[in-house]
Amino acid sequence: MQAENNNNYIQTITFGCRLNAVESEKIAEMLRGIVPAAIVVNTCAVTGEAERQSAQYVRRVARENPNIPLFITGCAATHDNTPFTKIPNVRIISNADKLNHDAYIRAVGDFDFSSINDKPNISNPDTQMSKQFIQIQNGCNHDCTYCITRLLRGPSVSFEYSDILADVRNAVKNGYNEIVLTGVDSASYHKIYDGKPFLISDLCRKLLVDVPEIKRLRLSSMDPASPEIFKIIDLIHENPRMMPHLHLSMQSGSDTILKSMHRRHTADMVRDIVAHANSISFSWDIICGFPGETDELFAETLNLIMETKPIKIHAFPFSPRPGTPAAEMPNQIDKSVSKQRVKTITNAATRNRKDFMNIHFGQIIPILVENNNIGRTPHDISVKILGDNIPNRTICDCKIIGVDDDIFIATV
Repeated sequence: MQAENNNNYIQTITFGCRLNAVESEKIAEMLRGIVPAAIVVNTCAVTGEAERQSAQYVRRVARENPNIPLFITGCAATHDNTPFTKIPNVRIISNADKLNHDAYIRAVGDFDFSSINDKPNISNPDTQMSKQFIQIQNGCNHDCTYCITRLLRGPSVSFEYSDILADVRNAVKNGYNEIVLTGVDSASYHKIYDGKPFLISDLCRKLLVDVPEIKRLRLSSMDPASPEIFKIIDLIHENPRMMPHLHLSMQSGSDTILKSMHRRHTADMVRDIVAHANSISFSWDIICGFPGETDELFAETLNLIMETKPIKIHAFPFSPRPGTPAAEMPNQIDKSVSKQRVKTITNAATRNRKDFMNIHFGQIIPILVENNNIGRTPHDISVKILGDNIPNRTICDCKIIGVDDDIFIATV
């Protein structure tokens, strides 16, 4: 979760994916011309726990801000708005209307803003991001058996290049040195210009040409089944402004489980990607304890991790979501087994990351400074920079002089 504190009377709280964070920024900008004060909670429904946390936080914010309208949007509010309907001053905005100016006007038509005496109050707000996320796409056309997000965001829609270009130029103008392109299924980006397909690799290549001021360009996530990955890897090899780290929405390393999930890639396809990547690093998402995942099938995922060596893995236990085929599948796995497998996967990724980090000991690496002299390498590894305070968003060359757990120690 991240909270963003604006210097006027609009505050946003974002749960879940980076796409939600991008949309929260857009909502806040839109609301500045509509209402004098508001709080926006952009919720997540990727798991049942995510929904519970969203509702719990909204109740707390409502208690702390009794006279300020609360706009509740996002996937949890769209999937089941029941937990929010009885909370005072809540206005529910579905995903379909999330960026609809008129929906917010209608939602506050009966609200008495004369009762507002204080600014919105959100405890522990995060600082502003040092990299700018740019939305290029929304929705998904695939039918993964475990996923509810695709049902809540609708079919895939790719944004116009001219709009993306304008967002990128504005971000660079505002001092962002790293741009991250994001969407629900970014790999599916597809437009037709001059009678020819314009895909995600074309988008990246054209942005690098049209906005030479971009210092670092990164993709937030890629579907391993997309042939565009190989073109993206080629572009990374050609252009040092493309960051050499890719996040793959893997979910499993077992072909049997991938087929049951209705994923479109195989373990061998991932091996081909890694072989083509050379010095590029990877991070993965992995669902542990999917229905039917025996010890032997789990071992296939673990073996692929040890073979291809992703340096980060977001592993989480399977959470059955009502309305999805996976929730009704036989051979559901006990939660205790799923949690233990998460630990096993996380430990394997930690070993990979430590091996990778040790290789870079003593090297000079350009670091994007984020907050309090903590920065990120091109491979998306955290760095603690010793010495005087460095302004956020600065890119500076640093020498790696140590490793502390999963973070580099460096000097300018």
